[in-house]
Order: sequence, then structure tokens, then C-alpha cells
Amino acid sequence: MTQRIAVIPGDGIGPEVARVGVRVLESLGLPLQFEWFDFGAERYLRDGTTLPSGFMDALRRDYAAVYFGAVGDPRVPGNEHAKGILLAMRFELDLYINLRPCILIDDRLSPLKGKGRDQLKFVVFRENTEGLYTGSGGVLKRGTPDEVAQEIEINTRKGVERIVEAAFAYAKQRGLRRVCMADKANVLLFGHGLWRRTFADVARRYPGIEAKAMYVDALAMDLVRQPEAYDVIVTNNLFGDILTDLGAALTGGLGIAASGNIHPGRVSLFEPVHGSAPDIAGQGKANPLAMALSGALMLEHLGHRREAERVTRAVEDQIRGGARTPDLVPFLGGPAATTDQVGSELLARLSAAP
Repeated sequence: MTQRIAVIPGDGIGPEVARVGVRVLESLGLPLQFEWFDFGAERYLRDGTTLPSGFMDALRRDYAAVYFGAVGDPRVPGNEHAKGILLAMRFELDLYINLRPCILIDDRLSPLKGKGRDQLKFVVFRENTEGLYTGSGGVLKRGTPDEVAQEIEINTRKGVERIVEAAFAYAKQRGLRRVCMADKANVLLFGHGLWRRTFADVARRYPGIEAKAMYVDALAMDLVRQPEAYDVIVTNNLFGDILTDLGAALTGGLGIAASGNIHPGRVSLFEPVHGSAPDIAGQGKANPLAMALSGALMLEHLGHRREAERVTRAVEDQIRGGARTPDLVPFLGGPAATTDQVGSELLARLSAAP
């Protein structure tokens, strides 16, 4: 049965890495049908469109996944179009899991002395639809000396429980031993008290998994000191945003950092986390490997685990011994290659592998 994939390349380097990502996935011979959409800054500036009416319903009804490049353009003040495209899909499709693997592929990419592949391999489950990113709040007396601004954090039992449950289920399925929850319950007594209680309740359903709650500042410090102590981390939207960038820095940078925005059993969205990088757009400097790894996450979500592993292995081989874009040269050495050169070499690796 053909699975339809909505491809939204978006802005900046998004189209460059999306082209490589789709070529990689098309080479696998799977029954995937890729359909391209031009939603992004160019379309928004041209006719005001973010996502057209009915597009969300079409995604729910007709598509298995969204393969997303990047969004963000300095020509759009405040990146208003990004809210109407990427954030709208996260919230309206209820993509409550932001899955961020932080896996070191080559020891040379580690910035931590004495910490290599055996120590740097954890996964973050970031709650993706609540917290401080819901836009709840407001401003009173804007622009005056008496201005008051409120940003309201939303935490629901349902929202917290399902992301914590997803983290424990992931650990159990993969034979991982530890789940750590990050909060700031010593100061944020009400919302993060809910996180503490819910985490304890869910942990009791998984007696074989070590469960630990930590304050987020202590966890950030410990991830640098002893990352090997962590297998799965689960946290709220804001803290997850911060910790996952730390995780990317510990494992090679944003150029190889993949993510999934997931609702199990429903259409979900997969994207690299490097952003649109308008300063290098069109120069052939963008690293396409995060897009390829995001494609591997998408394949696993769609039930193609063997092919997902093939793509992941090819990317790992590419990083360890192949051409690399400028972001990886300081770590791995060698001359800098272009986006298309890395993509072509990756395709060759895939075709040669069993």
C-alpha cells in the first residue's frame, strides 16, 4: 500500500537538504509517494498563505507523514509564517512527542575529554504541545514604564502522562535501563509538582526501569560531567528545547541532529533541527545528513525499520569516512564538500550496501 508523504522544503537551506533527503528515501524502493508543497516565506510574501484552508484535514486523511526542511526568513518580521506552518502542524495535529536522539557517531565529534560513543548515547522526549510555548498570556500597558507581560505555562495531567508514558515505553521496547525526568519543581511548585507526581505514578508501571527526577539545571551540568548516566530523558517543552540543543552540541552539532514530531498511529512530522540558516542558503554548505537521519526516523514510524537502519548505517559510514560539509571539517578534518557531493556519496553508499 502506497504511503503518501507531504514534503515541505520551506526556507533557507530547507530546499537544499530536502532534495537530498527525498533522493535518499526514493532510492530504497519503498512504496512511498512524495508530494511537494511550496509553503514557506516565498509563498507567504507572495500571497499571504501559511497553510491553506483544509490542508490539515488533508494531512489527517490522506498522508502518512510530513517531511519538513526548515522554516524562518529574515524578510518576515517575527517569522509569523513559521507559527502558521510548523507550530500550527505541531499543535493542530497533536504531535505531542518531540523525539530527539543524541547519539555520538564518531569519537572525534565529542567536545568532552574522555567521552566517546560508549558514553554519549541518550534520547530526549520533549513534550511538544503544552508548557510555555502555547502562546497563553498577554501584555498590559505595552510600551509604557508600567508595562506588564505574562507568559502562562500550561501543564495538564493528560499531556504530562502521555509524554512520560511514551518515554518509559520507548525505554522498555529498546531494553534501556534508565528514564530521567527534568523539571524545576523546587520553584515551580504547581505545574512541576504535577510533573513529579505523574512521573512517579507512571514509573510504578515499569518496575524494571530505573526512574529518577532531577532539577533541569543539575541535569544540564551532569550531562556534561557524566552523560553515560542517561538513557532516556523526558521533560517539558521549554526545558526540552534547551537540553536537546545541548545534546546536539555534545554529539556533533545541529548539522547531524534529527527529530520527529510524533503522535503514535497518526500522521507525524519529521525534520532536521538546524533551522533555515539563511546566511549559508544557496551556497552548497548545508549538511544534508540531519535530513537523512530524520528520514530514517520517519521510516521507522511508518513501519520500515530495516530500511531505517540502512539509512542510519549509511549516514554513520559517511560521517566516519566520507566527504563532509564545512560544519564537520573542524572535527573530522579534510577538505569541505558541498551539500550535493555529500548527498551523492551517501546515495552511492546506500546502493552498495546489502
